Amino acid sequence: MKPALAYSKTAIRRIKSGSDTEHRADVLAVEEPLEIRIGKYEEGKLTHKPISITMRTPGDDLELAAGFLFTEGIIRSREQIAKIRHCGPGRNTTVRECADRPPACDLQNTIVVTLSPGVDVDMKRLERHFYTSSSCGVCGKTAIEALHTGAKRIKNAAFPKIDTDFIQRMPEALLARQTTFEKTGGLHASALLNSEAEIEILREDVGRHNALDKVIGAKFLAGEMPLGGKVLMVSGRASFELVQKALMAGIPILAAVGAPSSLAVELAREFGMTLIGFVRDDRFNIYCGGERIKP
Repeated sequence: MKPALAYSKTAIRRIKSGSDTEHRADVLAVEEPLEIRIGKYEEGKLTHKPISITMRTPGDDLELAAGFLFTEGIIRSREQIAKIRHCGPGRNTTVRECADRPPACDLQNTIVVTLSPGVDVDMKRLERHFYTSSSCGVCGKTAIEALHTGAKRIKNAAFPKIDTDFIQRMPEALLARQTTFEKTGGLHASALLNSEAEIEILREDVGRHNALDKVIGAKFLAGEMPLGGKVLMVSGRASFELVQKALMAGIPILAAVGAPSSLAVELAREFGMTLIGFVRDDRFNIYCGGERIKP
């Protein structure tokens, strides 16, 4: 199956002060909607329930769907999932249907996550029908309580312990692996590192929350949860939502190139997470959980 194209080309006019207009091609990050549905057997019949639409960069859609459902507390283990697949025809067809498609029809924007027989989820949690966008993350959750989705306090306060050199090397390592960002300059990235400062997995997306869901979803589907010995690095700011998703996966350390929000710091402190911000230019700020940073 061909990989989804994460970028496209367009014609532009580049204006520079004191010089002529330059006509050239530019590269843009692709942004398209992805609908996530829950498939569930009821009285022997498979039914689909749409639960979310997110604007994302195509690619790793199955991981994105699995990561989203896990970090939202809708599913708890990979055994609860019987199948994840694209649903419906390709872009150039008009009739929508849900069936297994041949490899040539891999460019679709709907994912169906079919639950295993006997698995039940709280469908009332899904009645929000919230809409996620690349800029703001999950919207429509008007109360903080709605975001407390079952995350547990991180107890392994002593591990992993990392030093300042580890932290200062992370932005460069992250940027070196951001292949689509290098072409477009328009994507966020999330990367999971082990205690040896090696990047195990990195995902990019126009939405910072999607990039993290793709990382967590890949580990979830591989049966590697929780992620207690890992360090998470994100390319932008550290929002409440990113902290919440990392906590759901049991990640003890979250480092961000940008600033954290006040609510992100409050949540990280409440659940025993180490939160680091402004990791760039050979400096960083520790907002909480400093016991995991070696002097």
